[in-house]
Amino acid sequence: MTESAGAAGSGEAAANGGGTAAGGGKPRRRVSYGAGREALLAAAVRVVARRGLRHLTYRAVAEEAGVTHGLVVHHFGSRDALIEQALAHSVRTSLSVSAVEPGTGRATDFATGLSAMVTGDPDAQAFQYELLLESRRRPELLPQLRGLYEEYFDAAQRELSRMLPEGANRALARLVFAALDGLVLHQLVLGGAEHTDAALEELRSLLRALTAGTAPGAHTGTADDV
Repeated sequence: MTESAGAAGSGEAAANGGGTAAGGGKPRRRVSYGAGREALLAAAVRVVARRGLRHLTYRAVAEEAGVTHGLVVHHFGSRDALIEQALAHSVRTSLSVSAVEPGTGRATDFATGLSAMVTGDPDAQAFQYELLLESRRRPELLPQLRGLYEEYFDAAQRELSRMLPEGANRALARLVFAALDGLVLHQLVLGGAEHTDAALEELRSLLRALTAGTAPGAHTGTADDV
């Protein structure tokens, strides 16, 4: 599935200038190194989200981005590196858009952008679920997926700890993020942003009750758990 890395030389040429792709395809884009790399990561996300991981090749990403496949090799070197960095790119984007950690410590602000995130960029979410399922067949993907999900849990735990008088332990952070993750998956597959928003408001109500110390099980653990 992975094209030969021998095309790296042509990738360097494409990175430095324009032209027409071989075979009369899309015109090559003249882009800076950083912008070109981000565009290729976004293209990789779209390819996996729409066609599955098995269709992720240098050539497929290049066609999606409108560049030569050698440019993909030039930026990433290997298919595995492309997968890993595309996943990290997707997680960074999701975290910033979904406002898992707004930093205010107010339940009202928690995950306010979640439904809009799914509506605005469904491919980024589908990409992550594709890799999660693929990791059952390819265990080598698990370490990076676990590491990246730990970033999600960290963000949720920090925000919940700002919110709750006794702080938040890891189990609570995982529980709350699992609720968010499930809502994203349901909206992605079943649609209905309004259902996501309604469920989020119920979650915020529970968090407000915990903040006031009125909900059952309001104790969230010892300082060693935070």
